[in-house]
Amino acid sequence: MGVAVSALLMFWGAWERRWIADDGLIVLRTVRNLLAGNGPVFNAGERVEANTSTVWTYLVYAGGWLTGVRLEYVVLTLALALSTGAIVLAMFGTARLYRASVRPGGVLALLPAGVLVFIAVPPARDFATSGLETCLVLFWLALLWLLLMRWSTAAVPSTTSVLVLCFVAGLGPLVRPELAIPAAFALAMVFFAASTWRVRVAMVVVAAVVPLGYQIWRMGYYALPYPNTAVAKDAGGAKWDQGFAYLWNLLGPYLLWLPLVLLVVGVAVARLSGAAARSDAGEAAVRAGAERAGLPLYVRRVQRWLRTPGAIVVFAVVSGIVLALYSMRVGGDFMHGRVLLPPLFLLLLPVAVLPVRIPPRGQRTGRERGLLGVAAVVWVGTVVWSIFAANTTGMPEGAVVGKSGIVDERAFYVLNTGHDHPIRASDYLDYPRMRAMAATIEHTPDGGLLLPSGDYTFWFVVPPPAPIPEDGAGHTVYFLNLGMTSMNVGLDVRVYDQMGLAYPLAAHTERLEDGRIGHDKNLFPDWVVADTGMVDVHPWLPGFLDEQWVARAKVAITCPETQELLTSSRSELTWPRFKQNVKNAFEYADYRFDRVPKYELQRCGLPSPVPEDEIR
Repeated sequence: MGVAVSALLMFWGAWERRWIADDGLIVLRTVRNLLAGNGPVFNAGERVEANTSTVWTYLVYAGGWLTGVRLEYVVLTLALALSTGAIVLAMFGTARLYRASVRPGGVLALLPAGVLVFIAVPPARDFATSGLETCLVLFWLALLWLLLMRWSTAAVPSTTSVLVLCFVAGLGPLVRPELAIPAAFALAMVFFAASTWRVRVAMVVVAAVVPLGYQIWRMGYYALPYPNTAVAKDAGGAKWDQGFAYLWNLLGPYLLWLPLVLLVVGVAVARLSGAAARSDAGEAAVRAGAERAGLPLYVRRVQRWLRTPGAIVVFAVVSGIVLALYSMRVGGDFMHGRVLLPPLFLLLLPVAVLPVRIPPRGQRTGRERGLLGVAAVVWVGTVVWSIFAANTTGMPEGAVVGKSGIVDERAFYVLNTGHDHPIRASDYLDYPRMRAMAATIEHTPDGGLLLPSGDYTFWFVVPPPAPIPEDGAGHTVYFLNLGMTSMNVGLDVRVYDQMGLAYPLAAHTERLEDGRIGHDKNLFPDWVVADTGMVDVHPWLPGFLDEQWVARAKVAITCPETQELLTSSRSELTWPRFKQNVKNAFEYADYRFDRVPKYELQRCGLPSPVPEDEIR
């Protein structure tokens, strides 16, 4: 009953707040190119991995290819199913944790608790859909939790079940790169707990075959060891102050610390009452096993402990803390709560349900009645808090991008599109500048580079040089909001962004230390004029662009290292090119250049096309 109610609450909450974010639409652009036969790219002819989650991209692709349904609806269906499924799997896994260790006698009631806390937090319901991979991340974590619990509670786990567990764990980095952390922890536990090296070798092969194969292919195809999004956002950088601000931005508005404290008390009560997990090492069995295997006793004890429900609880808690610390180190995100949802989910897994042991009627002592009363207060308090949190509006003034740079992403786009549920790409035509962009492309058949103006009703167009082909020179749009832009134009229109999610040139600029989190790259449009070969003189060049800056950018972009970087993703993918990309992938990932053309000329040792005495 509790599972059904919790699943229904998750589904209903996600449906009530259904939407697809601009960043979610970025995924669909790649899927469109896959379906069109252009490969897993954002712009045809340029091999850039603009999506962070490989599994999510191909899952959406499979759904679109099999059903032929509009991609936005494929995403919405998958998201609802995965988010709801994550709650179900989490509760089943936690129920197995407590049923494996409850004291005999009486009745064990498993009451929904941690799952209610998670569902109640507004960002959890916002990103249950959104078009991003959060739903898949939660489902993978819940599935891994359940498989680990089954492994730890089985009398003798079968080799098949162990290999299935390893295969699922190995997919972690492809679900999202930082999930390599819990994946590595899980695989290490299973590896060291194995009894024979034959099984260990099989585990390594099964866990590594897909991620390792994809990694080699990624390095050869994209010329990077990780998604381009990690380069654009400098995922290895540190912004602890922003990270702590991001943490409080989630904890503060909902008093989220309160249910966490309550649930810790609940676990303590359950442990005292005999309803919580205890690790029984089985000392006699451990000694006998150590003698048979010829291992030191302490090694066998560790192996035995690793395959206990208590060890799996430690895995979930440690993984959640490490993931949270990593997210805080990089500064969190600009979307309220998003990257802290997986750590929160992990920390809540051991208390997804709250175990309450009700002793037989004739055996209830005063102590047991007291513990039962405290457990009831904890659970009721958790439910009351969940009702309170679920009915809050979210972060204060969340639709406004303030000093912190953090925004309630769903509220922001609902406000700026005028749609309660912006799901289809066409809903974003009501976002500022979008209809003007579509009209500008329609009215410029010769092609050109579209640059946003300060006025939402028109775009600057930098024309292509003559002679112009009969069918036009093609359009390039340069705008920050990649998703809505790219999904409202044809695949023949190139779409680049200043931050570099889909534009290698911008991705490899130095990070702006004081930039908004998640948006701390900003390539000047002069580079795009130079890169696309558009007319570079006034009056065809917009008035806010300087001819000298563009002239310098045209020379600066010829820097050999920059050209090698661009060639790695733009040239034809031959076998020699593939091998060269694999060899240099890490070098390309680390390459950075200066966004100011004058300074880039100095860095690269190139002559300035404008004499110094003529520079304005």
